[in-house]
Amino acid sequence: MAGPLASLNVVEFTGLGPAPLAGQLLADLGAKVIVIDRKSAPADATDINRRGKSSVALNLKSEAGRDAALRLIAQSDVVIEGFRPGEMEKLRLGPKDCPDTIVYARMTGWGQSGAAALTAGHDLTYLATTGILHMLGPADGPPTPPLNMVADFGGGTMFLIFGILSALIERGVSGKGQVVDAAMIDGVPAMAGLILGWLAKGDWQEHRQSNLLDGGAPFYRCYLCADG
Repeated sequence: MAGPLASLNVVEFTGLGPAPLAGQLLADLGAKVIVIDRKSAPADATDINRRGKSSVALNLKSEAGRDAALRLIAQSDVVIEGFRPGEMEKLRLGPKDCPDTIVYARMTGWGQSGAAALTAGHDLTYLATTGILHMLGPADGPPTPPLNMVADFGGGTMFLIFGILSALIERGVSGKGQVVDAAMIDGVPAMAGLILGWLAKGDWQEHRQSNLLDGGAPFYRCYLCADG
């Protein structure tokens, strides 16, 4: 069966974390995703984020590589990139270098501009900055890292995909693409709206494991079973 996104062509610039997962989920729904790699490498059978994708290795700092990338982009609907702000512009592969029908999706930690835009960050950094990390973990110890599920994949990947699909719907009206700028620092507090609302009303305590969803309620915590 062809997926619901079978008519969609995506160019993904190789990267780590939330952007590749976005490409993988689009491919799972039928989109044709081509990954532009920096160099040829043997396929890694354990890399789940490569599922359903094809790839090509290009030297983007060469004119031939850049021209090849632009030809691929010209035949696509969506571009996904997760580099530091300004890097794609340096390569002359930024939004202004692409056709105006392209939905150009950018995945960053802090957004494209501002004091922290070029600062390195990780899932824990964004969680700590938004205050959400403080809510996670035992009452009598430091916060617990929730793997990299919350900021990277929840606040990053899912909001990036939401922006891409929204822009594609709008393009069906205007005929024009647009830039989707998904920043993990924005996605985290958006997902925490319910908890922050409870906090504002006084229905959530700042001390961990004192609340409905953080292990404070007997019906919402983990227990050791009799068999260990």
